[in-house]
Amino acid sequence: MIVMDGEEFLTAQEACEILGIKPATLYAYVSRGVLGSYRQGIKRTRLYRRDEVERLIRLRGPDEHDAEVDGSADPPAWIPYV
Repeated sequence: MIVMDGEEFLTAQEACEILGIKPATLYAYVSRGVLGSYRQGIKRTRLYRRDEVERLIRLRGPDEHDAEVDGSADPPAWIPYV
């Protein structure tokens, strides 16, 4: 974690670990405007605001990530039309 002007920023790796996603998903979030990314200096390195990453966790729901990880997600309550 990096602190600049009193604000906490995460690297891509840290943001992925917190969200439980792959880097490609993180970049998709940025390209779709779900999450902002910020350049660190003149390098190509991008940073992500910790508060924005935590907001995404709250939007996903408390158990959504845990269910994906342990495979205990309930099946859908609907049956697709075939």
